[in-house]
Amino acid sequence: MTAQVDYLVVVFTATSGASGDLLGSDEKELVQLVWQLVDVKNKKLGKVNELLIKPDLSDLTEEKEEEDVVEESVEQENGSGADCVYKAPSIDKALNMFHLQLTNEVNSAGAGTSVCLCTDGQLHIRQVIHPEAASKNILVPDCFYSFFDLRKEFKKHFPAPDLKALNVHTMAESLGIPVDVPTMWDPSATLDPSVPLPAEVATKQLQLMSSVVLALLSEPFCHTFSNPERVNEKFESGTCSKMEKVCDNTVIRARGLPWQSSDQDIARFFRGLNIAKGGVALCLNAQGRRNGEALVRFVSEEHRELALQRHKHHMGNRYIEVYKATGEDFLKIAGGTSHEVAMFLSREDQIIVRMRGLPFTATHEQVLAFFSPEDELKETCPVSGGKDGILFVRYPDGRPTGDAFVLFACEEHAQCALRKHKEILGKRYIELFKSTAAEVQQVLNRYSSTPLISVAPAPLMPVLPTMSLLPPPGGVRDCLRLRGLPYTASIEDILTFLGEFTQDIRPHGVHMVLNQQGRPSGDCFIQMTSAERALQASQRLHKHVMSSQRGANSRYVEVFPCSAEEMGLVLMGGSLSHTHTHTHTRSRSGTGLSPPPCLSPPSYSFTPAPPVLPPEAAAALYPPIGQVVLAPRPLPPGHAYYPASAQLYMNYAAYYPSPPGSPNTLGFFPSPSSIASPGGLVRMPGLTYNSNGVKELINAVQGYQNPAESVSLLSSSLIGQCSSSEAPLMSLPALMTKPGGQYLDLTLL
Repeated sequence: MTAQVDYLVVVFTATSGASGDLLGSDEKELVQLVWQLVDVKNKKLGKVNELLIKPDLSDLTEEKEEEDVVEESVEQENGSGADCVYKAPSIDKALNMFHLQLTNEVNSAGAGTSVCLCTDGQLHIRQVIHPEAASKNILVPDCFYSFFDLRKEFKKHFPAPDLKALNVHTMAESLGIPVDVPTMWDPSATLDPSVPLPAEVATKQLQLMSSVVLALLSEPFCHTFSNPERVNEKFESGTCSKMEKVCDNTVIRARGLPWQSSDQDIARFFRGLNIAKGGVALCLNAQGRRNGEALVRFVSEEHRELALQRHKHHMGNRYIEVYKATGEDFLKIAGGTSHEVAMFLSREDQIIVRMRGLPFTATHEQVLAFFSPEDELKETCPVSGGKDGILFVRYPDGRPTGDAFVLFACEEHAQCALRKHKEILGKRYIELFKSTAAEVQQVLNRYSSTPLISVAPAPLMPVLPTMSLLPPPGGVRDCLRLRGLPYTASIEDILTFLGEFTQDIRPHGVHMVLNQQGRPSGDCFIQMTSAERALQASQRLHKHVMSSQRGANSRYVEVFPCSAEEMGLVLMGGSLSHTHTHTHTRSRSGTGLSPPPCLSPPSYSFTPAPPVLPPEAAAALYPPIGQVVLAPRPLPPGHAYYPASAQLYMNYAAYYPSPPGSPNTLGFFPSPSSIASPGGLVRMPGLTYNSNGVKELINAVQGYQNPAESVSLLSSSLIGQCSSSEAPLMSLPALMTKPGGQYLDLTLL
């Protein structure tokens, strides 16, 4: 609509709640609708029409009903027409009556047929009529899908810094229209806009709006009302590229959505506001399930600000939280780069259904037969496009994930398909959900991209043999090891489990142990303030049950005290094996609890080996594990559950509660620039790591004084009987004598 319309319908609405700039923000129902017809060509005004609307009492709570009873008694005492409220039509009948009376009045005038509404701001149409009609599943007449914003039309002649600063009173003063201030409601003078608007004020506001319209139509302005505001009738699904630029001021995050809600349900919640094409993206959790959140992209910042006013409005029985978000957040969820997905989603007006739990061997033919079985007793819902309407989700290496998306031509076929939820395909039952284009993008992006937690590659050359990693006996057991945690347990669950002992945890002292795939291993280490509190916690909490907030499973947890060296060894990717130990005591400080298999006993029964390096050189080359793991380092800024400390006693990363993944391999220790004793470094690939091999190596190196001599004499010699692997760099002031078992390739470094 570009040409000027024949008639303008000046409309004013009032709810049972807030008014002014807060109109519609409290989700109160529409109770009054007032309008007046304006003949644009002849510059004449029609009669003022008013409709009182009866609120839906079935949706009111007991508290609201009590308030209505009090208001009724006051109205009856004042002699007001309380009976008129009960005789008033409901909102669906009132909207139809408005459309019918308006049509009759325009036809009786006979000067033209084009009609458009005109309101003071956006709230009356976008925040009052459309949201309430959508929540009550009421069909809104077509005339409510286009309207003129009187404030924007006025601003074309009188520039104003902010549309919110404009109101009918200020517009009338600028145009020189006399205003009866004592009897006129001035929104700028209202201290509390949450107070309901008096009923008689609506008519006076409407008459003043009509006067402003006539003033704009007359000279010297001769304003033309063209290009009205539009309200989208339906949400258009579509795709979004990661290369697209999304403005930060157009995106919101909605939380608390029902898990079964679709993009159309979210668009219905924001009815009246224009959502961009494909602008609803449902968020998924780490397991690929919807987490009750969605990112919504609007066409402009103005619509986004109106969406933020719907914070804690209701979708069914649940209230929805609405917050600001960024364009980057939206692209992370909805953006895609796959050409295959773009082709799959290129068909418009298609209903998408997601399949979960498919057999890994499922084919296109089996999926087609699942929805269109040959058995006449079962419902048939043909897939749109046949094989082209099925998209299997795969890992980057081509392995199937068990998910697929299927297209259906109409809503009827989609609903028929959803009724097959949990039917059997092959030997597995299939879960079916109504999906969206953004969810397709998100699932494909999740499976086709690199894992969230990367797996560190194995080091090219280990630095220390396994035996030298064992912590020295007699360490202070001021740490706790929790074993057997639920795999869904979080830091909060662990703190709840510890109870009163939480206050004895050192700052940044909770460390989750993850496996090489970045998944929880069921173990956790906790640094306590003292060995006494660690012992008391183990005695009190051993084999107590821990529950997880993120899962229904609960498990009993084993709690043992351990030393910082033992904790550091496990966090550095090592293990404490004691298959060689048989003579240690089985009691733990008199508690009667057996130590866990991976924790060290009080003593070790190792055969003493002759020293290879002087103590000073050995300390410089191989620092104790406790010094490496617990070496102080500055604490980077970040959120902590406990008061921040000046130093962080971990060597691998980040801050409390825990890094994304515990290191699973041992890194290189810094080598000293020089060694106190004379000698050289020799690399020996193929050396085994068992204790016998190390003993033979130590015995073999004695007797040689020159590293070059050792290389020439011992190259390709045999030692040990185990599989080959690379040995560390060894300092050899002496050389081997009787190697045997496996050839060694010695290289002088």
